[in-house]
Formats: sequence, structure tokens, C-alpha cells
Amino acid sequence: MQVSVETGDGLTRRLKVELPAEEIEQEIEKRLQNYARSARLPGFRPGKVPMRMLRQRYGDSVRMEVFGERVEATFPQAIAEAELRPAGRPEIEPDLDQAAGRYGYVAEFEVMPELTLTSLDGRSVSRPQVEVTEADLEETLERMRQQRKRWEAVERVAASGDRLTLDFEGHIDGEPFEGGRGEDVPLELGAGRFIPGFEEQLVGVAVGDQPVVEVTFPEDYQQTALAGKPAQFKVVVKRIEEPILPEIDAAFAAGFGVEDGDLERFRADVRANLERELAQRVKAKVKHQVMDALLEANPLPVPAAMITEEIASLRQQMMQNLGGAGSGIQLPDELFADNARRRVALGLIIGEVIKQQELSPDPQRVRTTLEEMAASYDDPQAVIDYHYAERQRLAAIESVVLEDMVVEHLLEQLEVTEEPSSFSELTSQQ
Repeated sequence: MQVSVETGDGLTRRLKVELPAEEIEQEIEKRLQNYARSARLPGFRPGKVPMRMLRQRYGDSVRMEVFGERVEATFPQAIAEAELRPAGRPEIEPDLDQAAGRYGYVAEFEVMPELTLTSLDGRSVSRPQVEVTEADLEETLERMRQQRKRWEAVERVAASGDRLTLDFEGHIDGEPFEGGRGEDVPLELGAGRFIPGFEEQLVGVAVGDQPVVEVTFPEDYQQTALAGKPAQFKVVVKRIEEPILPEIDAAFAAGFGVEDGDLERFRADVRANLERELAQRVKAKVKHQVMDALLEANPLPVPAAMITEEIASLRQQMMQNLGGAGSGIQLPDELFADNARRRVALGLIIGEVIKQQELSPDPQRVRTTLEEMAASYDDPQAVIDYHYAERQRLAAIESVVLEDMVVEHLLEQLEVTEEPSSFSELTSQQ
């Protein structure tokens, strides 16, 4: 076997492999001889078909069968001989000339980029300096009350915060449009879930009123056919309800898992959850900055094949998150391309850091990380048992621990400054 390599654009390589023709011809002849023992053709007894006829009828298919097996068997040997690390599946083109006795193929593929890590010395990151205040706790408790609110019908005009039940029909230039009609539609005034300006015009209406609401669709409206166009909606107000918020009492606390209704313990649990969330947010923000610094210091070409695979993975993940809502939606590659490129590049660089520093996840640290993650669930032990029940699930936690260890190692090279912040500022950031 003879192997040669041509360098293409970027990370592309063309691997040319010439196979020993004599071995292939011998194998072809061997298989035809074996087949001849039981071959059946009209006019001949089984096993008595002349070899000339067998070669004529089956020679090409046997030749391609043997050649395909040789390609599959020799490709790993060829890339090892050429000291190449493919980044994706190769495109293989046969190079055959039976008359000249040539059996070969050309495999084109991308290779993994060569990477020499650059120190992060001289770069800096900021760490948010923030704590959970009493005001943060009260704001959270108010949101929890909003989550448990109930609605009660009223006989008065609508005010902001009320929920209306409406029928409506929209028109543009006097003509109805697709998606512009609804019956028994709930609308919470002030929630900002309808077209801008729609909800404000319903403050002060009463049950039975039939106002005409005039709005203009935003220029960036998701239905491009409606974007920027003025519309009129004929509305029928069928019901007005006001929100009734629960008191923060023993029953309220029991509804959130504090079975004995102890309010002091309930408030302590809520604060503990906020502090866990805060710690995670601080950690995530610092980690993101460290990853940015790592990418800036170590720019590298990324194999297109790996980006394509990551795009497919991100698309599948989004479709799973959307559930039934994602049915039939064709999400373009461009939606995921930048994130996929970043993830692949970071994966390669982080892998090199782990290799050079010989990092491995400590079992006790893996356990602690999993316990911290499980603490926010109703049954933490069930979550822990779930991950330890299958190696692949635990491997995901080990990957998290390894990334944390990489960040800690890199932070030793970086200058870290404290940045005063607040809980609301930090949790409002995406």
C-alpha cells in the first residue's frame, strides 16, 4: 500500500492510497472459485458453470465487493501512516483501472487543527460582587404570589391588571386577514402580550362593550405580511376578572413544599434558593468571560464537519425544548452557526488544556456538584440516584466538573476584579 497526502484549502486533506493489485486479484479469483462450487446457470448442472461465464457475469460485482472491503480495512492504516487526525467522515472516490492493474482511492476530509495554547497572562475578568437582600426576598415572594393568583369575575370597568375574555376580528384596509380572528381569548391587561397599544385601549371597557381597537403591527413582526401595517380590531368584551392574590400564610408555604407551614423556614428556604441561583449566575458570568479570553488568545480554524454536527445537535435540542410547538418548523442552520462554531472551538481548546494539565474529575467533587444541582429539586436524592444509575448520565456531570477545573486553572493566569452589582441586575442578564 502506497500513501500520499495533498493539502487543500484550510483543514482539507486529500489522501491518495494505492492498493496492491495482485492481492486484490487473488482474492477476486478465490471468491469466484468458491462461488463456482455451487453456482447455478440455465443449461449447466450446479457447480459445473464454466469460470469464463462466472467471471463475465459476476466478476465486476465481486471486484467491487473486494475493493470496498479493502478500502474499509486500509483507510485507518493509511491515516495512521500519514499521521492525520480526521475531523469528520471522509468522501471517498475510487481510482480504478483494471486494464492497467490499478486499484486505489482518494479520500478527502478535514483534519483536526493543530493547537498550541497561549497563556492568558495580562488579561482580566470581572466577578460580580452581590448578595441577596431583604428587598430581593420580598420581590421574589411577590412573584410567587402572582404565580398562585386566582381570577374572580367583577361588575365594573376594566383596569390594568384585570383579565378580559374577548372575541375579536381584525381587518387591514377593510379586509380580514389570516390569524386575525379569535373567540373567548383571555387577555391580561398590562402583560404586554398583544400588539403594542392593543391592551391600553381596553382599559375602562365594560362587559358587553364592542370597541374598535386601532393598532399598527411592529416593523419586525414575525408575520412579515403584516409587519408595519395598520389594523383595526372589532372587539366584544365578554368577561372581566380581577386577580386575587393569596396571603403568605401557612397554607401558602405548604403549597411550596413546607408541609408544616412554618413561615420562618419557608422564607429561609426561599432565600437559600435565591443564594444558590445567585452563586450559579456569578459562576456562569465568570466562566463566560474566561471562555471569551480563551478563544481570543487561541484563535483556530474549526472543521466545517464538526460545526455541521454541532448545528444538528443544537437544532435537535431546541426542537425537544419546543416540544409539540416545534412540530413542522424548519429551523435554518444560520440560527445555530455562531453558537456551534464557538462550542466546537471551545471544546477543542478545553480538551487541550485538560490534556496538558492532566486533569481528571475527582469522584468526591463530582458527588458534591451533583448534590448542589439536585438541591433545587423536590426530591434531591432521586436526582442523584438517577445520575449514578447510568454511566452516561454521570459522565455529563463529570464534564461539568472538568470544565470547572479548567476555569479554576485559567483564573490563576487572569487578573480578577470585583464588580459591585445587584441581584436584579445579575438575574435579568441572559
